[in-house]
Amino acid sequence: MSRLITDLAIMLLTAGVVAVIFRKFKQPIVLGYILAGFLVGPYMSYFFTVTDQESIDVWSEIGIIILMFSLGLEFNLHKLLSIGKTAVITALTEVLGMLVIGYLTGHVMGWSTMDSLFLGGMLSMSSTTIIIKTFDELEVQKKDFAQLVFGILVVEDIAGIFMMILLSTVAVGQNVSGSALMIRMLELAMYLFFWLILGIYLLPTILRKTALFFNDEIMILVSLGLCFGMVLLAEALGFSSALGAFLAGSLLAGTVHAERVEHLTSGIKDLFGAVFFLSVGMMISPQMIIQYMVPILIITIVTIVGKIAISALGVLLSGQNLKKAVRCGCSLGQIGEFAFIIAALGMSLGEIADYIYPIVVSVSVITTLTTPAFVKHADKLYAWIAKLLPDKMLTKLERYTTDNSEADQDSDWTQYMRRFVRRTVFFGILMIGVALFIGYGFYPVLETTELSVWVKKAITVLFTIAGEALFIRPMMDLHSSEFTALWVKNKQYHLPLVTLNGLRFMLIVMNVFIPVQRLLDIDSVWLLPVIVLTIILIYRTGWMASTYLSVETRFIANMNERSLENTGAEGPEWPDDELFVWVHESNAVLTVRSLKRFHVNVIQILRGSKQFNLPSGMFQIHKKDRLCLLGKKENLNSLSIRMDCPMGDDLMPLHQFIEQQTDEDMKLYTYVIPNDSELQGKTIKLSNLRDKYGCLILGLQRNRLPVLQPDVNMTLQAGDCIWVIGSKQMCHSEKDRNKDG
Repeated sequence: MSRLITDLAIMLLTAGVVAVIFRKFKQPIVLGYILAGFLVGPYMSYFFTVTDQESIDVWSEIGIIILMFSLGLEFNLHKLLSIGKTAVITALTEVLGMLVIGYLTGHVMGWSTMDSLFLGGMLSMSSTTIIIKTFDELEVQKKDFAQLVFGILVVEDIAGIFMMILLSTVAVGQNVSGSALMIRMLELAMYLFFWLILGIYLLPTILRKTALFFNDEIMILVSLGLCFGMVLLAEALGFSSALGAFLAGSLLAGTVHAERVEHLTSGIKDLFGAVFFLSVGMMISPQMIIQYMVPILIITIVTIVGKIAISALGVLLSGQNLKKAVRCGCSLGQIGEFAFIIAALGMSLGEIADYIYPIVVSVSVITTLTTPAFVKHADKLYAWIAKLLPDKMLTKLERYTTDNSEADQDSDWTQYMRRFVRRTVFFGILMIGVALFIGYGFYPVLETTELSVWVKKAITVLFTIAGEALFIRPMMDLHSSEFTALWVKNKQYHLPLVTLNGLRFMLIVMNVFIPVQRLLDIDSVWLLPVIVLTIILIYRTGWMASTYLSVETRFIANMNERSLENTGAEGPEWPDDELFVWVHESNAVLTVRSLKRFHVNVIQILRGSKQFNLPSGMFQIHKKDRLCLLGKKENLNSLSIRMDCPMGDDLMPLHQFIEQQTDEDMKLYTYVIPNDSELQGKTIKLSNLRDKYGCLILGLQRNRLPVLQPDVNMTLQAGDCIWVIGSKQMCHSEKDRNKDG
């Protein structure tokens, strides 16, 4: 124990002194830690030398875990979803391109396959720390290309996690087949998917309910406990500890506690991060650097030239102009901390040679020092390249690229297909997950009971169908605005729309049929039609719809908890910006209910001198009736296409329509449902608000999350703030009833 304390004292004191010197000369402190590690390492006998290397290695591994946890804290799903296609295309182009170039460079120098493969992985990752520091010093962090670089770095971090899994999988079984590797990557994707979904659904709710008991001490314990718990889980499932730590951080990143956790753990991150970089420096051998000076220079040139060129190519391929491409490329021309983590992974697995570590560190130091110069002179490099390229090629590039490519609007079909694929994959995986959990988690527990075999199977089948029924309606998604817009626009779209949804229905059937058939071992000829009829019945009756909507609302509220908290809005003021009223003269005889499939509400009908507010579904609309239709702009547009009547200037925001009403006409009101209200626990459909009070619910706010035009199967809860439209007398009826009660 005394030896460890002595070693830590030597390391930290040396690191502190060197860090102060580097800070004075405005150099990256990471390089100072590496130099301090070299000074106290076994290759520098003229200074204090650390002897308990085994303990330092353990601290270094903890350092990697804390660094990955901190990286996860800076990442959340909103950041990923907000990243444009340019960042994704550029990052993937850079990572894959440098992986290949690094691998080929290693082979050319005579390195082994594993050494070359790990070299490619190290060269594919840029340094977030160095880039942020460079942008701050040059004061370019607010420019467009800098924001794009930050997006690229986010995608790189995610790609780095997958790369570590890929490299460790290949390293453990070097003769692994392509199919086995693909299965392993799919397992990783499933692991990430389910734990993110489960974590987002549970973690913010648990923290919200226990927040009153959390002081700083408990928050640190819970956060680090979650971190190391996810590390244990990841390792138990055969994945790296870095993946578990990253996932734990990313789950906390979406909560309102993210900044607090980041602040509380910053000191721990700095300590263990310093120990990790110190351990990197301790592995630098001057003799090896001199011996491998040629490979260092070769890899440095390959890194700078390759990353600048490949990154710029990725930006160009995504549709950005040459100037922005060169600026982004010059910013990404270095390797950094992630390269050290990948190198540490290779060393721990015993799959890379000892000389690779000092080579990579040397390359990182050189490219760190060159990055500011390249960023500063990026425009000069662009001018030189522009002069070098033929005029015809420059003209073609300008035609192909545009700074506004991100803002291009998608066609209706593109929007529909994106939604179709996204929801089919998302809910399809959830249904598979439910079946796997019940089949391999729930059923084995039932087998330990004394129930008969058929009772156990019947219970398992019931739970399987109930669990998957939760996602049948949202997966079918037949009433989306994208589907409706295409359906009413052109009859030629009907067949492909029916075909696509038929394929999706077949996928749902297979998701239910396969686990049930395997469990019951029944002839498929008889079971298949039963499953089909069951799914149709579930969809038509809306069974589990209310439960799903409650789950979905809670999930979306938790996922948006941090952004909703930052808005600071106490009241739901959102309908004014998203709901519109279209005043239209009817050209056909129809019922109010017939317009429901367009997600549009008829809130007022003017017939001569008569006025009908909030007519019921069976109310018949006559020709020449002036209809006041309420809905989102895209839904009203679909209806206008169906009626062959352009909206024109007849569309107005909801607040403008309300302002035109007299005191006796309709008004907009908010109402918070109290604990003793008869509305609590009822669905909107069963609440009979329209029949009892003549009110229409436009939306509600739950846990700060606004839900616009909620589904009629949604269950109302105490504390929900609902928006209703109706006359003053109608809207006060429920409030007065509760006061009298």
